[in-house]
Parts: sequence; structure tokens; C-alpha cells
Amino acid sequence: MSIESIQQQFLDSAEAKRQAAAVMAPYIDAAVERMVGALTSGNKILVCGNGGSAADAQHFAAELVGRFERERPGLAAIALTTDSSILTAIGNDYDFSVVFSKQVEALGQPGDILLALSTSGNSGNVIAAIEAARQRDMSVVALTGKGGGQIGAMLDEFDIHLCVPNERTARVQEVHLLTLHCLCDGIDEALLGEA
Repeated sequence: MSIESIQQQFLDSAEAKRQAAAVMAPYIDAAVERMVGALTSGNKILVCGNGGSAADAQHFAAELVGRFERERPGLAAIALTTDSSILTAIGNDYDFSVVFSKQVEALGQPGDILLALSTSGNSGNVIAAIEAARQRDMSVVALTGKGGGQIGAMLDEFDIHLCVPNERTARVQEVHLLTLHCLCDGIDEALLGEA
């Protein structure tokens, strides 16, 4: 890889973030408000995704349960991607397509939030988790890209869709991480005041 190619990666990432900021900021703000409302009412956030999105789900839950950039009491968040016994038992006994929805059915309560991550918007097990969340009277915040895919098409006016306006998986994932940090920062600001 040439120096020019590396520099172009940085420039492309910066441009993807600039474009996303122009489109996504009001929806991120709405998601922060929804999440703060749930957390301050004693509810929790369940988070799911596959691959890189699984890592992002764990990252987000860790920032809430531990801390983001300031000290505060832990906040209730669970990544549905972390328990290998649950994942393998459900995958083996049922099917991988229900590894998240079975957990939503078991752990989700009315007023909780499902933060559903899918770069393409077409992850079958994330779609199943959204359907399970609706049955549990949970709010859905979906973080997608590439036009939103099937997830974008299934969301309604009560859901919040954070769709990165980009087609490249790497760029979508980079904006997803920044979006998750914006959510964490917004939650902290709402709970603790401006830094």
C-alpha cells in the first residue's frame, strides 16, 4: 500500500463522517433522549450485531456499564454478543438466526431499548431481535448503513434509524463507532451536565 493510498483512506473516512454528521445529528440526538429516558426510568439497553458490529455492541455496553470519559454510576446495558454458552446453545439447539431474539425474549422488558447494529441492514438475526423487541414493547434504535436494507424498511415512526449515508463497509463501521461515542457522550452530558 502506498503512502497516497493510506492518506486517501483517512480522507475518505473524514468525508464519510462529514456527510454523516449533516444527515444523522438530529437522529443521534433523538436516540440520546430516548436512551436517557429509559436509563433514568430503571430500564436497560440491549445491544446486538454480528462481526465488527458485535465488537461495537460490546464496546458500547462497556462504556455504559463502566464509564465513557467521566466518572458516573454504571448504566444498565447488556451486549447480547458475549456469552459463548448462550450463543452456542441457541445456535445448536435452534438456529443462529435466533441467537439474539431468544435473549431479547428472555431479558427484554417493556420500556427497554434494543440497539440493533447491522452494517448492511440485512442481518437476519438482528431483524429477528427487532421483531422480538417489538413483542416485548421495547424501543428500537437501529444503526445501519448502505441505505438501511431490510431493517430500514421494517422500522416505523416509533423507531429511531441511524443510517450512515455510505456504501463502503469500512466507512459505515467507522461512522458507527463515532456514532456510539456520540451516544455515550450525549448520555453523560444529559446525566452529568456539560463537561
